[in-house]
Amino acid sequence: MNDVAIIGVGLHPFGRFEGKTAMQMGVDAIFAALADAGVDWRDIQFATGGSWTVANPDAIVGMVGLTGIPFTNVFNACATAASAAKACADAIRLGDYDIGIAVGMDKHPRGAFTEDPALVGMPSWYAENGQYLTTKFFGMKANKYLHDHGISQQTLAKVAAKNYRNGSLNPNAFRRKPLSEDEILGSPMLNYPLTQYMFCAPDEGAAAVVMCRADLAERYTSKPVYLRAVEVRTRRYGAYEVNTTFAPVEEDVAPTVYAARAAFEKAGIGPEDVDVIQLQDTDAGAEVIHMAECGFCAHGEQEKLIADGATEIGGALPINTDGGLIANGEPIGASGLRQIHELVRQLRGEAGDRQVPGEPKVGFAQLYGAPGTAAATILSR
Repeated sequence: MNDVAIIGVGLHPFGRFEGKTAMQMGVDAIFAALADAGVDWRDIQFATGGSWTVANPDAIVGMVGLTGIPFTNVFNACATAASAAKACADAIRLGDYDIGIAVGMDKHPRGAFTEDPALVGMPSWYAENGQYLTTKFFGMKANKYLHDHGISQQTLAKVAAKNYRNGSLNPNAFRRKPLSEDEILGSPMLNYPLTQYMFCAPDEGAAAVVMCRADLAERYTSKPVYLRAVEVRTRRYGAYEVNTTFAPVEEDVAPTVYAARAAFEKAGIGPEDVDVIQLQDTDAGAEVIHMAECGFCAHGEQEKLIADGATEIGGALPINTDGGLIANGEPIGASGLRQIHELVRQLRGEAGDRQVPGEPKVGFAQLYGAPGTAAATILSR
């Protein structure tokens, strides 16, 4: 079994880009990652990729150069990009290839997850009469969690404000204007306790990551980052998600818990060893919940940690240093590779104004996708 290193990362900015397709953004991300790795497209032996809105991401090879390489398409809702990264890494670990690339891209219309249920195979009337449950589900989940663990709505505002501040330091972010806690709490209530500015937005963007056998990495870079683990897990009982709710489900069987535990076990690294963290913050409540599910604190400890600044860039648990989904938005196919892009920049010491102090050595990323699939990734220098 081979160890795997990341030698190049590339990102197309997240936002809205009139007249530019998701595939064109993917091309830009690929070429950025290749340049970062110091390799050419002809050096890439295989590729993996995913998207919600692009049915055949493999067609991107015709836009970057037809070399005849294998290309595997993947889709796992919000965990798509981690699934692409895992497929790429596993092929190198198993010795099938020496060097490959994972790419993700998407271009979502405004309100895509609430106004266009056809994207997930549901009839238009489902949204027209108010039954599409994306924001409602997250609101109910956050409300129950806050009630059960004594966490205030003010803490959600602190999470969102922190992510907007971090996004203002990120030239690739969608939302780059800091917002105060009062502005966030005063924005329209969508689904209690979540206001408008506590949610991420569906948007557009792309990201790519070049990987190779770890023993070859120093041919390409003096700062390799090693991919210690990528683990994907689903629920063990029933389903507990947006449009597939059936059977009783206990809170302690969240797939994020299983994915994080498996990743830490495979990497031989514990939560206490992690220096910089990326968590799926589809809404501010999700970041709070995932802090505990991933093992970084006990349930109910989040309020004090957040109030004390632990999750800030200079804190003991810096979370979503690039602004997370709240500042970047979520083009689903690219979102998890954006997380890896940020962790690689942080571990290399290349994150600029948002650089975590003290030369971080270990990074962790988590994704959660409907209907109950989670992924956890661990990187190290």
